[in-house]
Amino acid sequence: MSTKTEVIVINEKDNVGTALEALNAGAEISVKVRGHVEKITLLSDIPMGHKLALKDIEKGEAVIKYGEPIGQSTSRIIRGEYVHVHNVVSRVLGQRA
Repeated sequence: MSTKTEVIVINEKDNVGTALEALNAGAEISVKVRGHVEKITLLSDIPMGHKLALKDIEKGEAVIKYGEPIGQSTSRIIRGEYVHVHNVVSRVLGQRA
């Protein structure tokens, strides 16, 4: 039996995944993380192509995608929450990511 992939995780170090389709708050999704499938309840709507937290990310912690830090959280981000310019700043430029 095949299941539809809704979120992709590029690297096992990533603490965010990317939505492959628009996802609705309250939905429970299955995400393959570090070799096993985890259930995550979405706390926010996630637009297609945008990021969601795979784990709680503390304020000031690196946001990791592709196995590399792409930004720094400006507030605590809860697992299943939307990760975007409202809660992440670019580490390279000091601008919103």
